[in-house]
Order: sequence, then C-alpha cells, then structure tokens
Amino acid sequence: MNLKKSTKNILLILVVVLLAAVPLLVLKDAEFSGADGQAEEAITEINPDYEPWFSPLIEPASGEIESLLFSLQAAIGAGFIGYFIGYVKGKREVEQKVLNDK
Repeated sequence: MNLKKSTKNILLILVVVLLAAVPLLVLKDAEFSGADGQAEEAITEINPDYEPWFSPLIEPASGEIESLLFSLQAAIGAGFIGYFIGYVKGKREVEQKVLNDK
C-alpha cells in the first residue's frame, strides 16, 4: 500500500476522531467519570472512616477549570515530548550528514 504522506496523516486523524467519538455516540447515557473519583468511592466503600493524608493546595473553582488545567498539563507534556523527539531526530540527521560529507 503506497499512500502519500498527507493521505496517511488524514487517515490517522480520522481514526483518532473516530476513537474519541464512537464511545460517546454508542454509550449515550454512560457516565465518563475520572479515575480519581472512582478511587475515592472505592476507598470510602472499603473504609468509611478513612481520612486523606493531605488536602490539595489549590482547589479548582469548578469541574470545567479542573478539566482546563488537566488539558493544559497534557498539552504542555505533549509539546515537550514532541520537541524532544524532534530535537533528537534533527541532531541525528545533522550527525549523519556530517559523517556522509567526510
């Protein structure tokens, strides 16, 4: 299968969109809660007297702000990883070019 690079990229983007959209469309009444909330519920069921060791330094005003901060954290992390991978790849290409020019 010999597809152009842009065609492959478009197909990959469509697959990612489908992976995100299909569960939302198929499971219309499902509740997609976070792992933190589920862990808190499980701990409370096991030991109702449990008290956390510490409390958060900053409590977000709403769930939307909490989601925004989480998304921002994920974007910064992805940007850092992408930059690092690009830097290493570029460095390797320059080293190969220097070796080939000798």
